[in-house]
Amino acid sequence: MDNDTLKILLIVGVGFAVLFIVVLIAIFAAYFKLWLRAFVTRARISPFQLLFMSLRKVNPTAIVDSKIMAVQAGLKDITTERLEAHYLAGGNIKTVVRALIVAHRARIDLNWDTASAIDLAGRNVLEAVQTSVDPKVIDCPDPKSFGRSTLDGVAKNGIQLKARARVTVRTNLAQLVGGATEDTIVARVGEGIVSAIGSCNTHNEVLANPMLIAKTVLAKGLDSQTAYAIVSIDIADIDVGDNIGARLQADQAEADMRIARAKAEERRARAVAAEQEMKALTVENQAKVVLAEAEIPLAMADAYRSGFLRSKDSSHNGSV
Repeated sequence: MDNDTLKILLIVGVGFAVLFIVVLIAIFAAYFKLWLRAFVTRARISPFQLLFMSLRKVNPTAIVDSKIMAVQAGLKDITTERLEAHYLAGGNIKTVVRALIVAHRARIDLNWDTASAIDLAGRNVLEAVQTSVDPKVIDCPDPKSFGRSTLDGVAKNGIQLKARARVTVRTNLAQLVGGATEDTIVARVGEGIVSAIGSCNTHNEVLANPMLIAKTVLAKGLDSQTAYAIVSIDIADIDVGDNIGARLQADQAEADMRIARAKAEERRARAVAAEQEMKALTVENQAKVVLAEAEIPLAMADAYRSGFLRSKDSSHNGSV
């Protein structure tokens, strides 16, 4: 190999080296701030990882911020690969990391797989964890959703009671994916309250001890297969409504009276029809009598002509 060839190879090698150094400098300059933040916080994300994130259309800033939050909070099972995978799947990595931090601080059993699944299912995992830490209160019924402000039940003595309840719930993270929502809780509690009122002999039992309803409803396990666990049910207000039993009895009496009137009218109509039939039969018989009377003179005339009927004088003369 001559000197010219060596010079050419040397120049090419130097060129590639310079180009490589320029690329490294460009990458380092572009991601220096992010890499420095990750380095000083022990997030362990290299400049090349940041470059590859950009090539995979992943936001490096979001990954670095989430990884720093996880490392500073002491979460050890959150890796850069998991963050990237969740980001590419369309999840909100910052919300998931914050939820895991809250769960870790509150000593709630929540891992990355469960939190990411909840987030990808469309649920707000951070709100779910916060509700698990700080239970929320649901109005039952909710006037905005159900269009009514009370739950109406009728005791066995026929008195209507109008009740309003407040249900305290906390999130059941184990059943958040696939579990029923708040509307199911409200519907079940409402059904339980109405059923509990209906099982009481008198409305005075409910008025004297409203917590009897709450205890009965809680014993039914209404939070089964739902995303929430019922902490307590409190009867906020209960009022006496209408006397449904008396109204029903009055309606039944009115219905019976209408039926009796209809039957009486039917019997009257039958009697009137029978009377009209008898009158028609009387007129028919009278017509027959008139026809029979009209045949008498004809019969007498026929008897005269036949000689079977004679006058009194003729009978005397014949005997002399």
